[in-house]
Amino acid sequence: MEVLTNGRTTPSASSSAILVLEWSLESFLQHHPARFTGKCSLDEADHWFRDMERIYEAKGCPDERKLAYTQYLLTGEAGHWWSSMRMILERSETPITWELFRVKFYTEYFPNSVRFAKEVEFLELVQGNKTVSEYADRFKHLLRFNTMAVDEEWQCRKFENGLRGDIKLLVKGLRIREFSALVEMARDMEKTKKESEGPQKQQSQPLRVGGPMISRGGSISRSTPFSRPTSSRSRGSSSQLSGQPNFANPVRCFKCGGPHLQVVCPQLEGYRKCNICRQEGHYARDCPTTMRTGPQPHQAGRSI
Repeated sequence: MEVLTNGRTTPSASSSAILVLEWSLESFLQHHPARFTGKCSLDEADHWFRDMERIYEAKGCPDERKLAYTQYLLTGEAGHWWSSMRMILERSETPITWELFRVKFYTEYFPNSVRFAKEVEFLELVQGNKTVSEYADRFKHLLRFNTMAVDEEWQCRKFENGLRGDIKLLVKGLRIREFSALVEMARDMEKTKKESEGPQKQQSQPLRVGGPMISRGGSISRSTPFSRPTSSRSRGSSSQLSGQPNFANPVRCFKCGGPHLQVVCPQLEGYRKCNICRQEGHYARDCPTTMRTGPQPHQAGRSI
């Protein structure tokens, strides 16, 4: 009545009106909270719930408002899950509080077995093949699952001990006990080390000398770019004497076309040809022509 008649509000009434306005659903939705469907990974579910708690803490929201707003954001499978769970709790006459909802939510979407596995992973975390940035991101992600009370110095020691040996050797002597400064220093050391190793790797690579690889008779040899080529006559003669083909000037058999001279052709085994009558099947000494007419004068001294 006093407000209606005088048009003024008492201090208590104005403060109550401000609190109601601050905790209204419209005011909460101005923070653009994400809806939760339940179709996500375990880490995403934990991330969503932590975002909700951060908004509630910033607004100073009471527990009954937290529960109402969170229920409003549950859709799809998550909405069906909470409807069934609330029905079970109401039948058992269990008071539904914000803390109870928090326990039920994490039991469904982020069970303790996963949380304990994350904690063990954090305690055993080392850099390995990861970069310093990747190692730092994983370290900060797993840190929130650590149940042991720690301070910043402990975090720095844990991060430092997990670094790769070459980077740890550069950072450990600096005794940095501020986590962000330690991560930044480790990144700088990693970058400097890579830059210094770059020229050394290029110098350590052997220079390529010689021409292309050439296979000769099952063995591999490299031709030098300034080697003096041998004459075709010497190559041909040596190849003909050995009966092996020459790669620069290949020899082909006129009988079978194989890579050898005709005199060593395997198909000529037992092959006979007369040098007098040019007939096949006999030698000149057995030529029937000479047997009928007698030996020719120019062939008398020739032996086959």
